[in-house]
Amino acid sequence: MNFLQQLRQLDFNDIGRWPGIFHAFFVGIFFLVVAIGGFYMMVWKNQMPLLEKAEREERELRQSFEQKQKKAANFTAYKTQLAEMERSFGTMLRQLPGKTEIPNLLVDISQTGLAAGLQEELFQPMDEIRKDFYAEKPIKIRLRGSYHEFGRFVSDIAALPRIVTLHDIDIAPAGKDAPADQLILNVTAKTYRYLDESESGSGESKAATKAGPRVGTKPAAAPKGKPQNPGQAKKAG
Repeated sequence: MNFLQQLRQLDFNDIGRWPGIFHAFFVGIFFLVVAIGGFYMMVWKNQMPLLEKAEREERELRQSFEQKQKKAANFTAYKTQLAEMERSFGTMLRQLPGKTEIPNLLVDISQTGLAAGLQEELFQPMDEIRKDFYAEKPIKIRLRGSYHEFGRFVSDIAALPRIVTLHDIDIAPAGKDAPADQLILNVTAKTYRYLDESESGSGESKAATKAGPRVGTKPAAAPKGKPQNPGQAKKAG
């Protein structure tokens, strides 16, 4: 009788009567299973975190590679876009006047109101406010005129070659004794200039000089030549 036939005839309810060879066989299988389980617990299971970490790193490296590959493919487009941004910034920077140009720009703003047919009741440059690479110059303005003249003034301000913005706009009736179409416009105009190297590192500070207000200027046509300061506009009456 061969080994397999003897194995089939074994009575699992009476293990004590098995031949010694089968006792040794099943004991060997038991220890083999225990050894495999111990190997898994001690070696393989301890390696699982390392395997999972390696898989995560592989995914991260793959994602990083794909992102860099996309950037490399779009490098020419990025370079073109950067050059365009630099040109746009340069164009805007050239619209900022230098320190010596500010007085003439103030004259331009004042004459813009007069050319629109408005009566200038207040033109008061305020202290300069310094930012990172530019300085902001606010000017308080009060004008008298019609709604359409105000519209022309705003349009002409926008057409100036230098950057001038209008803030805190307030329009109110001129008063009981004034014509029905007369209005008062209070507005703060802001112009800007770039700081040179000697100024840009000094932080925020106020300008040393402050121009005083001009009061009671009557409407006048825009002169052919620009006066040297806003106070040269003639008063009527």
